[in-house]
Amino acid sequence: MTDTVQTFNPHPSKPSFLLPANACDAHVHVFGPASRFAFSKDSKINPVDAPKETLFQLHRHLGIERCVIVQSLVHGFDNSVVEDAIRAGAGRYLGVALVSHKVSDEELLRLKNAGFRGVRFNFMAQMAQMAQMAQMAHIEQGATAQQVIDLTQRLAPLQLHLQVHFESALIHELTPIFKQSAVPVVIDHMGRVDALLGESHADFRALHDLMQDTRFYVKVSGIDRVSRGRPYVEGILLAHRLVMDFPDRCFWGTDWPHPNHHQIPDDGELASALAQIAPTAAAMQALLVDNPQNFYQFNP
Repeated sequence: MTDTVQTFNPHPSKPSFLLPANACDAHVHVFGPASRFAFSKDSKINPVDAPKETLFQLHRHLGIERCVIVQSLVHGFDNSVVEDAIRAGAGRYLGVALVSHKVSDEELLRLKNAGFRGVRFNFMAQMAQMAQMAQMAHIEQGATAQQVIDLTQRLAPLQLHLQVHFESALIHELTPIFKQSAVPVVIDHMGRVDALLGESHADFRALHDLMQDTRFYVKVSGIDRVSRGRPYVEGILLAHRLVMDFPDRCFWGTDWPHPNHHQIPDDGELASALAQIAPTAAAMQALLVDNPQNFYQFNP
């Protein structure tokens, strides 16, 4: 790959309101700079650098004080780009690592001490046909769903959680496997449901049913990915439903810098949508401040 891909809006708008003190963006990535943190040879994209300095500037602009950086497939298993950002974040930035299911206990402990709070696995539908759904292979990590759940036995003593990203149709087959987890499970981007299908669709109903289990958490991020387009009405409605029904187990994130997106959203507009997703002061406080603090355990 030689052509670089722009993945973020360099001139986002300001949110339409002031976010509460200690507001947390619970889902972002950092890319590079590639001259210092090489991209993985397996990366499907060659993004323009989106380094920690640009992320920090974005958060100052939006009024965000805390953050959880999720390791991206752009950098593969080398989590050093996130470690570097965590160190620079002075306790206000934590991480979620990308690892193999065969990762050593020593490496998990090292990641924990470096400021990582969990590990992430991604599942893709096209692999289901090859693996008969329940034995789903990870897009890059080469593990079945059951092997990922087996790993949670080693995550538990370190108080690390499991974060999962999957295409919405897979929730039905993956749910009984995920329910075997020995640690809390965070579901990315509202399970990537198609918001155009509404609350009554089987995929969203399955997500909602799964959330009845108090070990599960959900990120109401990605309204821009699951809607037909701006102003993301359909995604906002589903995010609002989850926040109202599970007020203490939802997180929000911008998903900056928006890799593999058909259109680059305005992060200020995504933040402004919070007024509809969490329309009361109590709901906003829980979503942006209390839930992230209680779950990720930021240092005071």
